[in-house]
Amino acid sequence: MYIESVPNRDSAPAILLRESYREDGKVRKRTLANLSCLSAEVIEGLKVLLRGGVAVPSAEEVFTVERTLPHGHVAAVLGSARGSGAMTWFGSAPKDLQPVLLAMLVARVISPASKLATHRLLHDDTANSSLGRVLGVGQCSADELYAALDWLHDAQPMIERRLARQHLVGSALVLYDLTSTWLTGRCCELAARGHSRDGKRDDPQIVFGLICSSEGCPIAVEVFPGNTADPATVAAQVAKLRDRFSIEHIVWAGDRGMLTSARIEQVLKPQGMDWVSSLRAPQIAQLAAEHGPFQPSLFDERNLLEFTSEHFPGERLVVCRNPALAEERARKRTELLAATEADLAKIAAATQRARKPLRTEQAIALRVGRVIEHFHMAKHFELTITDTSLTWQRRHEAIAQEAALDGIYVIRTSVPAQKMNAAAAVAAYKSLSHVERAFRSIKTVDLHVRPVFHYNSQRVRAHVFLCMLAYYVEWHMRARLKPMLFDDEYLDEASASRASPVGKAVRSEHAKAKDASKTAEDGLPLHSFRTLLQDLGTLAYNVTHTHLNPEAKIILTTRPTPIQAKAFELLGLNPACTQ
Repeated sequence: MYIESVPNRDSAPAILLRESYREDGKVRKRTLANLSCLSAEVIEGLKVLLRGGVAVPSAEEVFTVERTLPHGHVAAVLGSARGSGAMTWFGSAPKDLQPVLLAMLVARVISPASKLATHRLLHDDTANSSLGRVLGVGQCSADELYAALDWLHDAQPMIERRLARQHLVGSALVLYDLTSTWLTGRCCELAARGHSRDGKRDDPQIVFGLICSSEGCPIAVEVFPGNTADPATVAAQVAKLRDRFSIEHIVWAGDRGMLTSARIEQVLKPQGMDWVSSLRAPQIAQLAAEHGPFQPSLFDERNLLEFTSEHFPGERLVVCRNPALAEERARKRTELLAATEADLAKIAAATQRARKPLRTEQAIALRVGRVIEHFHMAKHFELTITDTSLTWQRRHEAIAQEAALDGIYVIRTSVPAQKMNAAAAVAAYKSLSHVERAFRSIKTVDLHVRPVFHYNSQRVRAHVFLCMLAYYVEWHMRARLKPMLFDDEYLDEASASRASPVGKAVRSEHAKAKDASKTAEDGLPLHSFRTLLQDLGTLAYNVTHTHLNPEAKIILTTRPTPIQAKAFELLGLNPACTQ
């Protein structure tokens, strides 16, 4: 017997109890009763009985939900980590540490925290996600996390070599940049005071350099003492790519503070490597004096021109002029000059006030020095200081010379024009923005490398490397999830359509439409990467049991919402299958 719903034109469907039988070799059916008058709950109970089940008054009498844990973000990141190669990264680790390493990697993406906080996140008694249960590390100890971190430090060269073989094949353009992050303690051997990119001049710091592919995919990272100068790190990275990764030909892209002339002569040229970098302001001024002023009319067609100079033998120089940047620099200079003069006027007024006037040349000079250094405008003022007065005037000729170079920067490269034309050289240099985006994600937006709670230098290095691997997973997730994010899906096409690579990067029309509507093409709301993970986290992992067998645990995951279903479809994952 079975229950069948029969359409009834404009009326409600008829619910009939039927049975099937054979007659003359044919399957026939007959109606035993009309159940249309019964409630939906009773009809569902009858269906259960007819299938051989047991009908109960309510679901609560059958299932007891012991615990509900956020699960969707765990399933998404864990599946993506496995798809990115995490199982092979950790394949040589001891068996008991492999799930711990994977858990630390996933936790860095979904909830970055200290190792002790990560231990609480994983432990069965204090878990705030399903990660510990899914990977079977709910009873691991904090010491196991530190042991896994120690193994990761030793395995870093092997994992980086694997990533290099995957993303840097043959001749490759590599992006390299450096950043710093401050430490809260003084026990780490790497902690030292140096140039802080975060403005934390009073705190010791570490410096770490990141190597990325031309698309921005992270390949390797290295941590240096906090007082290491940018150029001093280049030699170690060149040796790493040349000796450890065995790359046939490398084109280094680095900023002017990294790939200095001295570093190019001492490190890159002897190794037979090419480079893409830029010139410093004094070098640009020297070129302008040598070749004549760079008139704006020279850049009317493409905003760039190429030439060579005897001061840079074997290199091509590409002079670029960005009108928007020129306008911004002129505006900023005008404001800084005005702000400096306003502060100087206050000092001059202090020398002339009736009560306790500012006196002596030394005292006035000290006050003036603080103002001049604060705005970095000393080169544009002629100061006259006496024991009783302060006067100044602008150096109009120096200001005009600097203004003539507004918006102008010069790309230097050793790559022949047959392999990389002028526009491609500019684009290669500007692709360093990929590394800057990685730093933003690792330091502030998503992965939060700080605060660094490790004092052992090996664990500090392993911690930074773990953050890099987490960004590697995030980078691949972002690429797949672009239709759900505000990220530009057609950035390459939009960049290719620009008349010149010198101008500001533009978003595609498709991305502008997403920004305006805040919805995707299918009408679903758009997310940032972080808010999408939060949305996925509402897909729950329920641990249940029945009264018939309380010891047998039944795992039930909630049904995905349309947004969650779309995310898992783009990632090629099933949230119910995490093994």
